[in-house]
Amino acid sequence: MTHLKATLAAVILIGTALGSAAQAGAPAADLTISFTGIAEQQGAVLGAVFDSEAAYNGGGKPVRTIMVAASKAEVAAQLNGLAPGTYAIKAFHDVDGDQQMGTNPFGMPIEPFAFSNNAQGQMGPAKWADAKFDVTPGTNSQSIIIR
Repeated sequence: MTHLKATLAAVILIGTALGSAAQAGAPAADLTISFTGIAEQQGAVLGAVFDSEAAYNGGGKPVRTIMVAASKAEVAAQLNGLAPGTYAIKAFHDVDGDQQMGTNPFGMPIEPFAFSNNAQGQMGPAKWADAKFDVTPGTNSQSIIIR
């Protein structure tokens, strides 16, 4: 009986180790994000990449952040090693360089902003359902127009 328990324990440990190795060896994804429509070539494009609707809606943190100098009308950010899955991006052009979205006294954005899939919001940010996109193993791209 003790030998059987030891054998079962060894099989479980080996199975667990193989499962963990398979997950660790899961193919990673790379994502190139192109930002176009940059009217003023100054400051930076800042963004946040979310992997769930809850996080996107403010209930969590982004899985990655983006900061790329807005030195041309089109700039790009490269994110390597993402887990394949569903993501959404919120971004804005930080023209004044204060690393905060500029707003007017009513809370309306005064700096250009955008969402993945070029989704547009109605009286607020674009909805997760409109902004989400799939990232698969290998090379992926997303083009976002800053407005």
